[in-house]
Amino acid sequence: MIKGIIFDLDGTLIDSMKIWYDVDRNFLREQGVTDPPADVSEKVKKMTVDKSSQYFIDRFHLNVTKEYVIKRIEDMVREEYEKNIPLKPCVNETLDMLDEKGIPYGVATATYKALAEAVMKRCGIWDRFSFVLTDVEYPRGKKYPDIFIGGAERLGCSPAETLVIEDSLHCIETAKSAGLLTAGIYDESAEPDRQRIMETADYYFQSLDELSNIL
Repeated sequence: MIKGIIFDLDGTLIDSMKIWYDVDRNFLREQGVTDPPADVSEKVKKMTVDKSSQYFIDRFHLNVTKEYVIKRIEDMVREEYEKNIPLKPCVNETLDMLDEKGIPYGVATATYKALAEAVMKRCGIWDRFSFVLTDVEYPRGKKYPDIFIGGAERLGCSPAETLVIEDSLHCIETAKSAGLLTAGIYDESAEPDRQRIMETADYYFQSLDELSNIL
């Protein structure tokens, strides 16, 4: 029985994944990398902010500090989070449904804490969540299950009672390996992994409104 839910943010609650694919390439071009490789976003999306910044420096021999990379990329995407990125379909309706059923929920995200707060406050959902966990609280990120186990504890649930909703295959694999229930949700950015997501996750949704079918 599902007693608590952990939502991913980017690609699950907000429609933001294209922005991250664009900013990786734009940042590298700004640093003189004239033809950024096509796989760069796929590589860094599995990393924490700290590790992805070091990856850029090491792979492309950038003459900047890790702190500069972190700050510059945050600055490049800040305006989108503060002004433009929309919620994905059925978010508020889904949260209303969970509130009616008395099911608590939180967020676990790999994005910058300040950006997560900015977009969630602008979209009116920040105060609805029990917590928003990032690599500030869990520096190892979503390649390790700590963030999901910690989220379940905050919800007052066991891992087996907690559903993790994610659009990324590696996050689903991490949560599932730790004994949490998992649901994949469609996002265009994850289309190459769609079949594997459907095979790996306990559930698969085209849209968040389908969550009510399993509760």
